Amino acid sequence: MMASLQSHHMSANEYLAWESKQEIRHEYCNGEVFAMAGGTKDHDKLAFNLRKALDARVEEQGCDMTGSDVKVMVNEGMFYRYPDLAVSCDERDRTHETFYKFPKLIVEVLSSSTEGVDRGDKFQEYIQIPTLEEYVLVSSKQMQVECFRRGEGRMWLYFAYKANETVEIASMGIKFPIEQLYRNVQLAAES
Repeated sequence: MMASLQSHHMSANEYLAWESKQEIRHEYCNGEVFAMAGGTKDHDKLAFNLRKALDARVEEQGCDMTGSDVKVMVNEGMFYRYPDLAVSCDERDRTHETFYKFPKLIVEVLSSSTEGVDRGDKFQEYIQIPTLEEYVLVSSKQMQVECFRRGEGRMWLYFAYKANETVEIASMGIKFPIEQLYRNVQLAAES
């Protein structure tokens, strides 16, 4: 869940300087700053399980993968978001310590409080990143993974995976059973 922190606008540079001194994470959206709430164990397990599935492939490709403590800069500093997982294979991102500007893959684990933003605002922001090949949404309510893959021109292709199916993260060239992702996770709908 996010809550507005500031009523006045900050420039992107002011935000970056200010946020580096904060104890909690804040997203930046066109001048407004929003505090990021903590997640649940199962939310973190989903992101961690996906990270484990991708780890060897990321290393093979010479890419860099981070979790929810690293920002993604969107639209030339208009938005700074904290996805649950991001992969960059672009050398230019090695010069930034606190954010990616050229991600290849972005993953968000959905929760009741963030699903609308993840499917709406963040999706519209992320697809503006020219290097982004895939945006993945992982449900915490049911065994479901949704992949949006860049097609030709402005087209994004949709692929959904459910129980007993093999998830493909095409941007990284990897496939794995969906059950591997949901290992040791108590789905929100069942709790």
